[in-house]
Amino acid sequence: MTRIETLILSNLATNEKFTRKTLPFVKKEYFQERSEQIVFDLIENYFVNYNDMPTQEALNISLDDKTYPQPEIDACIKLIDELYQPTEDNNLEWLTDQCEVFCKDRSIYNAILESIQIIDGKSKDKDNNALPKLLSDALAVSFDMAIGHDYLNDAEQRYAFYHQKETKIPFDLEYMNRVTNGGISAKTLNVVMAGTGVGKSLFMCHHAANCLSQGKSVLYITCEMAEERIAERIDANIMDISMDDMKVLTKQVYAKKLFDATKNIKGKLIIKEYPTATANSNHFRHLLEELKIKKNFKPDIIFIDYLNICTSSRFKQGTTINSYTMVKSIAEELRGLAVEQNVPVFTATQTNRQGFSNSDVGLEDTSESFGLPATADFMFAIITTDELDEQKQVLVKQLKNRYNDHMMNRKFVLGIDRSKMKLYDIDESEQCNILNGDNKVDQIVNETFEDKFKKSSVSVGNWNM
Repeated sequence: MTRIETLILSNLATNEKFTRKTLPFVKKEYFQERSEQIVFDLIENYFVNYNDMPTQEALNISLDDKTYPQPEIDACIKLIDELYQPTEDNNLEWLTDQCEVFCKDRSIYNAILESIQIIDGKSKDKDNNALPKLLSDALAVSFDMAIGHDYLNDAEQRYAFYHQKETKIPFDLEYMNRVTNGGISAKTLNVVMAGTGVGKSLFMCHHAANCLSQGKSVLYITCEMAEERIAERIDANIMDISMDDMKVLTKQVYAKKLFDATKNIKGKLIIKEYPTATANSNHFRHLLEELKIKKNFKPDIIFIDYLNICTSSRFKQGTTINSYTMVKSIAEELRGLAVEQNVPVFTATQTNRQGFSNSDVGLEDTSESFGLPATADFMFAIITTDELDEQKQVLVKQLKNRYNDHMMNRKFVLGIDRSKMKLYDIDESEQCNILNGDNKVDQIVNETFEDKFKKSSVSVGNWNM
């Protein structure tokens, strides 16, 4: 009976189409017999070096150059002879599928054996922390045939891509949808920037509640506030009740209000708390695996509150890494997580000291690292003043936008109800002035900050809204 290993090696040695499709994915360690491993090495080396199929004579000559024990050489000669025996042609697609199944099975088998070695303390360079990645890599083995976009030959697929409707998660705020062309996309990193207490977490809690109301599965990771505090904010938003009033509700009234507010909601929300400056993308990756296994939960969007108090999986805390490199590394890892999980990631960052008192926040006001806006797909600032607070409004300014031209609707105002953790659209008439560049909010912001600076010894300078 022909073994699958022999069938694969035979076609790797004689079937060029099969070899070109599968050789990049087959590894020596997938073969159990020593002779099979040696012959695979000979086939792979010949094909890589000469870009052609090896003859039986070429393999035997290559074998003569090796210093293997005689029993192994004899077994290899016998196997090579077997590979070149005439056989019936098999369907290429069937052969490829069988080879992929073989590689997956052997990868998992080898990963389990290595895991046992690690658990028993017999591994020299790996500990138990390596187990999740070891097993996930084994489960991820796949024959991905995509090796790039052929500009001319793939023109039809490109045209179809231009005209397909992208799946997005929309906001419940008109201008946020305008500037993002209908919402945020999967595989993106989206960042809201604001000073302390301005409304970063409020914005994320509001949008998390909005996504939940749309029937989406939402994962909210908090590295700042307790899980209950985040849930309290989302409660206030969904139940349309102030947080102060919620604290005096009886248990029965609270249960009824929650039921009435969520009875038509089909989505799920999981809130997970990590201590500040302890969690990185690998912790989040492990959490996603646990949620998938234990709760059959896969998020449609991930909120991380917030980026600057996460850690990097590549750089250890306490090392002599500057803040630029550290924050940029965290941003890159979170965007990589978004791509890997095929979901949008929404996070936040602080303004620096200059940005905290700046009426026209820009990318240069990003706290700690300019590498964050370089990595983000969509980034915007929330700005407030005493006058805007009196009107229960905040100013939103686009800083970077890969969804749309960030100069269109670059600034707009949103209504805000801090007691209920809600944002809402305001009358179009108030927006029109901003879009025309001669607006009440511009005047309010400029006057407010000019007055503040006149009272101090600092010169106002030029304020370009």
